[in-house]
Amino acid sequence: MNINTKTLLLGATLLLSVSTFASANIIVDTKGIDTQQYHADMYECEQLSSQVDHQDTDSLGRDILRSTTKGALIGAAGSAIGGGSGSKGAKVGAGLGLIGGALKHGREKRNAEANFENQTDEVMHNCMVGRGYTVLN
Repeated sequence: MNINTKTLLLGATLLLSVSTFASANIIVDTKGIDTQQYHADMYECEQLSSQVDHQDTDSLGRDILRSTTKGALIGAAGSAIGGGSGSKGAKVGAGLGLIGGALKHGREKRNAEANFENQTDEVMHNCMVGRGYTVLN
């Protein structure tokens, strides 16, 4: 092997190591460990962490429909009780429900994604610690 081939192989190995670290979201102290065994263990732990259930939230349309309907009913009832037009109150309530449904859906989706990432990281962490590695985060 010439110098360029060795440099290229070393660069590819480092890139693979960095991408493995980045996808795992854990930092492992690799001082004094067998690199091949480490990569095999990391791969197996990633396979285990891929079994974490990625929960979906309700569809955006369903969240908006529910909130719009609730808003229209509450707006109509509130307006009618107050002596105003039930249909105007329903329109205002439906508009507020529409906005509320979209906001709720976005919040639920962000929470589900954060929960998924946390569980995946926890599985990776526990797996690597269970195999005798020192996980720093």
